[in-house]
Amino acid sequence: MMDESERAVQAAIDGEMELLDPDVRASPARVLELLDPEFTEIGASGRRWDVESILTVTSGGSVAPESSVKVSEMSGNVLAPGIVHLTYFADNQGRRAWRSSLWRLTASGWRMYFHQATLTG
Repeated sequence: MMDESERAVQAAIDGEMELLDPDVRASPARVLELLDPEFTEIGASGRRWDVESILTVTSGGSVAPESSVKVSEMSGNVLAPGIVHLTYFADNQGRRAWRSSLWRLTASGWRMYFHQATLTG
């Protein structure tokens, strides 16, 4: 049986994996359910993103089904009640990055609040 912290981390991991799924990313309604209204991201390119800019890119048909991301070394920690920090390594067709995200529990469930990616060699 999982304790509360383990359930929180697992919920964040499940949400993270959904957001990496090309089918989910192509669904603006589902992306909106997973991203916090105050979401921000600092992408691997250095660009700053928010919910609106993410939806513009993902709903524009730019996410190809064959562009699945390979994830490894996923780990998470509860930083405070209702706040989970995830880190993992992602390989998106040779574009490799360490990723970090913060998830927070809201009235509508776990939502990604912040994300950052740093390219690696």
